[in-house]
Amino acid sequence: MSQPQPQPYYLQGSAFAIRMNSVIGWLARHGVSLLGTAEMSVRGRKSGQMQRVPVNPHVHEGVRYLVSARGHSQWVRNMRAAGGGELRVGRRTRTFTAVEIADDEQKMLIVRAYLERWGWEVNQYFKGVTAKSTDAELLAACPDHPVFRITVQE
Repeated sequence: MSQPQPQPYYLQGSAFAIRMNSVIGWLARHGVSLLGTAEMSVRGRKSGQMQRVPVNPHVHEGVRYLVSARGHSQWVRNMRAAGGGELRVGRRTRTFTAVEIADDEQKMLIVRAYLERWGWEVNQYFKGVTAKSTDAELLAACPDHPVFRITVQE
C-alpha cells in the first residue's frame, strides 16, 4: 500500500490578512502602489474567470519575479495552468508571461533577495526562515514557495 502524498505547503490567510489584501488590491486598482505592490489577475483554471490578488513583484538582477510567500496558493495553481496574467496599478495594466523556476539553487538567491526587500511583511509565512538564514535553511524552504520569472509586455 503506498503512502499518501503530503499536501504542498499553503498557509491560509487570517480574516485580518484577507481584509488587508482586499484593501491593498483596491488601492492598487485605484493607482496607489504601496512600496511597489500591484494587483495581479490570472485566469482561474476551473472557473475561467480572472482572479485578482495583490502581489509584491520583485526585481532580482534585472529580472522580474513573483514569489508565493504563502506557498502553493490558488493563484500559483492558476498561474501554472494559465502561464501568465496581468499586473495592474491604477489604469496601467501590463500583460505578462510566467515561467516557474524549478531549480532550488536559483530560487534560493531570489527568495533571499525577496526576503531582504519584503521580509518585514512576509517573514511569518516562511516558518522561521529569513534573509539572514543559512543557504541550507533557505534551500530547505524553497520547495514550499513557488517562484515565477515574469516577462512583462511593455
